[in-house]
Amino acid sequence: MITCCLHDKIDPFKLDEFEAYARMWLPLVERFGGTHRGYFLPHEGANDVAIALFDFASLADYEAYRQRSLEDPDCRAARDYAERTRCIRTFERTFLRPMDPLGVALRATGTGSAANSEGLAEVIDINDAPEG
Repeated sequence: MITCCLHDKIDPFKLDEFEAYARMWLPLVERFGGTHRGYFLPHEGANDVAIALFDFASLADYEAYRQRSLEDPDCRAARDYAERTRCIRTFERTFLRPMDPLGVALRATGTGSAANSEGLAEVIDINDAPEG
């Protein structure tokens, strides 16, 4: 299993618009075989950071979701809404792997080009990617 962590830089004056966008994506990840762990919105500290976490069985499954989401009308509508409202400034995408209770890191299966070999985040402009 892999977990995708989206670290959104949002416009703090458009939090309502971002929440509407987040509500659009929650069921979409599930539709394509992932498990959405939720969005985490600003509360204390920085007022321009939001985090989303969602899981896929493998990086290959995540890549398939990304490709299929490009053609999905609901995914397009969510991306268009974010672009139109400008509620997201930029985001970083990081892929994480869980550790079992004994502290052994579990390896995700599958291949793909979304994460580099060092596991570093990609910094992506909102116009570059179909994330939710």
